[in-house]
Amino acid sequence: MAGIFSVKNLDEILKDAEAPEQTLRRALGPIHITLFGVGAIIGAGIFATIGTAAAGDAHRVGAGPALMLSFGIAGFVCAFVALCYAEIAAMVPISGSAYTYSYATLGEIIAWIIGWDLIIEYGVGNVAVAISWGNYFKTLLREIGIHVPDWLSVDYTTAHKIPGLLESAPHIFGTPIIINLLAISIIVLITAILLIGIRESAWFNAGMVMLKLIVLSFFVVISWKAVDSGNWTPFMPNGWIGVFRGAAVIFFAYIGFDAVSTAAEETRDPQRNLPIGIIASLIICTLFYVLIAAVFTGMIPYRALVKMLSNQQAEPLTLALEYANIRGLALKIVAAGSVIAHTAVLFVFQLGQTRIFFSMSRDGLLPAVFRKVHPRFRTPWGSTIITGIAVGIFTLFTSLDEMVDLTNIGTLFAFILVCVGVMVLRKKDPNRHRPFRVPLGYVLPTISVAGCLFLIGYLPPTSWLRFTSWLSFGIIVYVLYGSVKSRLTGRDLAENPAVHDANTARNGVMLAIVGIILMFITHFADVARQGVHTGWFFSASPWLIAPLIAFLVILYPIIIVRANRAKQGNIPPADKQKAQNAFTLAAILFLLTFVYLICVFVF
Repeated sequence: MAGIFSVKNLDEILKDAEAPEQTLRRALGPIHITLFGVGAIIGAGIFATIGTAAAGDAHRVGAGPALMLSFGIAGFVCAFVALCYAEIAAMVPISGSAYTYSYATLGEIIAWIIGWDLIIEYGVGNVAVAISWGNYFKTLLREIGIHVPDWLSVDYTTAHKIPGLLESAPHIFGTPIIINLLAISIIVLITAILLIGIRESAWFNAGMVMLKLIVLSFFVVISWKAVDSGNWTPFMPNGWIGVFRGAAVIFFAYIGFDAVSTAAEETRDPQRNLPIGIIASLIICTLFYVLIAAVFTGMIPYRALVKMLSNQQAEPLTLALEYANIRGLALKIVAAGSVIAHTAVLFVFQLGQTRIFFSMSRDGLLPAVFRKVHPRFRTPWGSTIITGIAVGIFTLFTSLDEMVDLTNIGTLFAFILVCVGVMVLRKKDPNRHRPFRVPLGYVLPTISVAGCLFLIGYLPPTSWLRFTSWLSFGIIVYVLYGSVKSRLTGRDLAENPAVHDANTARNGVMLAIVGIILMFITHFADVARQGVHTGWFFSASPWLIAPLIAFLVILYPIIIVRANRAKQGNIPPADKQKAQNAFTLAAILFLLTFVYLICVFVF
C-alpha cells in the first residue's frame, strides 16, 4: 500500500501555491488572524452547549459548577494542540489546514481521510450552527414583536416532534411545507460575502467579533449581581466523571482556532502572524469561557438545571437571565449577541470548508470545479458556492441532535494527526527552517495526542460509530475518484496504467476491510452502552447499514472491475497476482456483506 502513503514534498506544496491561476490574495495581518480565531471559537459552543455540559443528558452525567474545570481541561488540551498547529502552520503557510499538513508528513490516504474528516468539523458543524442561528434569531425576533411561524423556521426532523405542526403547515398536493428559511437565509448571506473577497470578509468578521465580545462582557456584568456562591456547592456533583464528560461536550466551544490556518495563503507574513493569531485567540477565548461558566453556574442551582428541558438548556445564557428574572433590554441584548456569535462562526467555518476543498482539488483528489478562482475577487468561487448549497440543503432535513458529538470526534481526530505530523516532520525533515517550534521536543505533541484520545474516550460510542461510518463513505470517494485523479499517484502519471489498476484495487479492498472492522467495533461499543449484550451483531443501525450498502453497490464493484482490467493488461506476474487477490477478496466481501444485510433485514 506504498502508493497511498506517498508524501507530497513540502517544496512542491509551496510551489503549487504560487501558480498564478491558483494564487489567493494576501490581505490578512495578525489582528485579522486573531479576530478570525476568536470569531470561530466563541460562538455556538458557549451559547449552546454549556447548559448540557453542566446538567448532562440521557447519555451522560453533567459537570455541575465544576464546568469551570471542564473548560480548563479542554483548554489545556487545545493549548498544546495549538502549539503544534502554530509550528506546522508557520512551516507550511498553505490553505488546507490539517489536510495539507498530513499530506506533507503522513501520506496521501491520511491526508484524504483528514480532508474528508474536516467536512465534519467545518461543513457538518456549520449545518448545526446554521440551525442554531435560526433558533436564536427567531427568539430575538419574538422579543421585538415579530412572529415567525414554525413551518418557516424548523427542519423536517424537528417538525415531527412538534404536535400539530405537520397538520397546520401549508400543504402542496397533500405534502406539508416545512422549510428552515432562517437558516437558509444566513447561509446565502455568508456565501455571498465570501464570494466578494477575503479583505471585505475580514472586516465583516472583525466587526462581528468586537460586538460579540462586548455582548459577552455585558452578560457577565449584568449577571454578576445574581450570582449566588451557594450554587457552587456541591462543586462536583458527579465527581471527576462529570467533569471529564463535560469537557468532552464543551470541547465544541473550542473548535475554530485551527480554522485560522486554513487562511494561510491569504495571510501576510504567515510565518509570524499565524502562530500569533492561533495562540492569542485561544488565550482570549479561554479567559472568557471560565468567567462565563462561573457566572452561569452561580446563577442557576445544579438541581434546578437538570430538571429543565433540553431545548431550554440549549439556550443557556438567556435561560440564566430568565431564571434570575433579568428580562427586557438585557435579554434582547444577549439574544442579539448570540445571533452575532453564530454568524461569526458560520463565516469562519464556511471560509475554512471552501479552502479545504480548494486544496484537495488542487491535489487532484476532488474535481476541478472546487479549485476555480474568481478572476476579479481571487476567491475560490466554485467551492464557495457548492459549500453554501450543500449546507443550505442539509439544514432542511437535519436537526441539532447529536451534531456536537459528531463534530467533536471528527475535530479531535484531525488534531491527533496534526500533532503526529509535527513529530513525523521533525524526524523526516529536521533541518527545515521552523519560524516557530513547540517547546520540549516530542513531549508536548505526545501529551496533545494523549489529551485528544482522552476526550474522545468520554464521548458517547454512538459518535464513534457515526465517525467510522463517515470515514467509510470517504473510502468510497477516494477509491472511486481520488486514487485515479491524484496529481501525486494518479493513473495518468503511472508508467503502466494496468499496474496502477492492480495497486488501487488492492488498496481499495484493504481500506474496505479496515472500514468494516472499525464500524463493527464501534457498533459493538454502541449497543453495549445501550445494554444490548445478545444479538448485537445483527442489530440494525443506520450508521452501520448505510455504508455497508454503499460498499455493496459501489465500492466492491469498482474494485472487481478495476482488478479484472488489471489482470487483462500486460503487467508483471506479481502485479497480476495482486489483482487476482483483490478480485477474490472483493468478491468474498461482496458475498459476506450481502448475506449479512439479508440477515439484518430478516432477523
